[in-house]
Amino acid sequence: MSDPVVKQRFPLGPQWPTIDPFLFVAHHLDHYPKALPDLGPDAPLDGRDIGQDFGGKDGWNMYHGAQVPGFPQHPHRGFETITYVRQGIIDHADSMGATARFGKGDTQWLTAGAGIQHAEMFPLIDQNADNPLELFQIWLNLPASDKMADPYFTMLWDDETPTFTETDEQGNATEITVITGSLNDRTGPRTPPNSWAARAEAEVGVFHLTLEAGASFTLPASQHGETMRVLYAFEGSTLDIAGEALEAHNGALIDAGQDLALTASVEGPVECMILQGRPIAEPVARYGPFVMNTEAEIQQAFTDYRTTQFGGWPWDSPEPNHGATARRFAIHADGRREDATENQPIS
Repeated sequence: MSDPVVKQRFPLGPQWPTIDPFLFVAHHLDHYPKALPDLGPDAPLDGRDIGQDFGGKDGWNMYHGAQVPGFPQHPHRGFETITYVRQGIIDHADSMGATARFGKGDTQWLTAGAGIQHAEMFPLIDQNADNPLELFQIWLNLPASDKMADPYFTMLWDDETPTFTETDEQGNATEITVITGSLNDRTGPRTPPNSWAARAEAEVGVFHLTLEAGASFTLPASQHGETMRVLYAFEGSTLDIAGEALEAHNGALIDAGQDLALTASVEGPVECMILQGRPIAEPVARYGPFVMNTEAEIQQAFTDYRTTQFGGWPWDSPEPNHGATARRFAIHADGRREDATENQPIS
């Protein structure tokens, strides 16, 4: 009897279960209202636990923000954050002095390495219409050999990120975005130098698929026998995986060793995120913002942070934002500036 194609199923909650080498996946979808001039929501904040607002009241959260939603100054060590934005904008600032505003399909990739502080704020720009925000944040582990690498800030703009369409025999389309890795001869943008994803043999991939109603797409087998693969059907109707149905808002650990036929129900489209990679297969010790290999290294991380503040905080506020002009840019720690191609206001 052959092994099952779908090896495990699970519901999608606020944080999605994942696999080595990934540590964490969260999908944020906030239906923010019109903005105030201070870039906060034009709505009362009564009934919210300001500083710890994750309740989803009225369809949106302030998270740890007090005026502007988001995640003010906080530290990390020992892993990487990958932030892929589909709607809205994010303002980044970090202890290296790097800063950025990004959105509209952009991805920010931050190697925390030996230690960094950063802030991720969600300024609301439009004072005349709602300000929806949708993003995925993925934590990718670092192997022991790279956990103390120098921090590294990378911006991957939307025009660097391959998005293409595959059409099945019935003319139904699947749109694929390759955030990192390779799929159907399309390769995602550069990865940071110390990332597990920078090793070809690690076969790290992050793919976003949107299947039209009734569309079929074949996910090709991985190249290495140890590669693991997980699929999250986070929006839409039912997805058929090689004859096994997966309802929306569920995920599955799937067989990476064979080509898999994915088919959306005729009742409607399906959106899914796929993560894959060869496991790092090392011990994981984690506490809050630090991910190391041993408890002693976690304690050392706290000691180092108290002593050095991972370089300090060069910004006037723990929750800096970059003003009311919706233009995408990045300024690196060495002062080098990047502006997004066709830098138009972000919708």
